[in-house]
Amino acid sequence: MNNVQIIPITGLSIIKEGNDIAQLICQATEKQGTPIENNDVIVVTHVIVARAEGNVVDVDTVTPSEYAKKIANKTQKDPKLVEVILRESQKVVRTSKGKLITQTKHGIVCANSGIDQSNVAGTSIVALLPEDSNQSAKKIREGIRKNCGKDVAVIVSDTHGRPFRRGEINIALGTCGFEPLRDRRGEKDLFGYTIRLKRTAIADELASAAELVIGQTNEGIPAAIIRGYNYPKSETVDATKMLRSAKEDLFI
Repeated sequence: MNNVQIIPITGLSIIKEGNDIAQLICQATEKQGTPIENNDVIVVTHVIVARAEGNVVDVDTVTPSEYAKKIANKTQKDPKLVEVILRESQKVVRTSKGKLITQTKHGIVCANSGIDQSNVAGTSIVALLPEDSNQSAKKIREGIRKNCGKDVAVIVSDTHGRPFRRGEINIALGTCGFEPLRDRRGEKDLFGYTIRLKRTAIADELASAAELVIGQTNEGIPAAIIRGYNYPKSETVDATKMLRSAKEDLFI
């Protein structure tokens, strides 16, 4: 049985463009007395990845299109913000008062193309999703190996609403070092029946577990260690495995 720990990474400075997240995490975990160990899972919020990669936009510099103005009128959002949301999307899924659901250019269905208006400097600055969250996770993993000498798995996470339940959870946007899905098909249950459908989205479950200690308001904790979970190791860099294709999706 796994004895799993979730450890907040404290003492990280405000991440700025060009900062080495892996190096800062290694330094912070040493300082707080919980140095990174082999087989840890490191969960990092997408906002600090976006800031480090310079993937932010000042909406005051954006000129909204007529289509953006139309959507803004329907959703009662800032037309400039709507223009940024549309630029980051491949499809508008739903619109209503105060809500704009899109499918991002990465294939993720979420509110506002995943654009975050919190924890970025300046009232007009927004953080976009990383250009490639899987590659961001890979870079952090390689950086931790270089700086700490440890072999870990990495998740780049984001807060995600759910259409049929209140409250948000964390999901994995990008992963590296493990298989994001654990395929249970073919296993036997307690009564000997063969499991035919079950695939566990362990990357999302780990991301949500980390959010129990991550806090980006007054806490200022944008990353966490999950220790003791026996994940299926892999050099896989592909959280998109968890996305349903349009043919499989019953709701868009």
